[in-house]
Amino acid sequence: MNLFRVKRRVEFADTDMAGIAHFARFFVWMETAEHEFLRARGLSVFFDRDGQKYGIPRVSASCDYKKPLRFQDEFEIEVRLSKLGSSSLQYEMTVIKDNEVHARGTLSACLCRMTEEGLRAEPLPGWFRSAVSGPATAETTR
Repeated sequence: MNLFRVKRRVEFADTDMAGIAHFARFFVWMETAEHEFLRARGLSVFFDRDGQKYGIPRVSASCDYKKPLRFQDEFEIEVRLSKLGSSSLQYEMTVIKDNEVHARGTLSACLCRMTEEGLRAEPLPGWFRSAVSGPATAETTR
């Protein structure tokens, strides 16, 4: 499926005392990349449709670290939609700096309708499947 790229820079607040990006920041960057991936397709992780509120909460996240990133490093996160289930979607994320992989991760999420009783998984509608599988309108730099 389509590959989407988000450019980032390691900020001072992302690092530990040694100037190395803290492992937890990779999850923040992956989530931000997911949001940009969806936004580039006219979608969001939270939206209203036909008077109903929907969200796409994460149900699983993982990250394998290969090389550290350091303060002020510029890098890209490649996002690839790897699976569309009946109500879920999974992304593969690759963090790259200077053509070298620094981390690989996955995020899995589920489309849920928000009700007074809580979240309820919903099948991915055709319009959502088409949008998420289609081309992005732009790549993002942050």
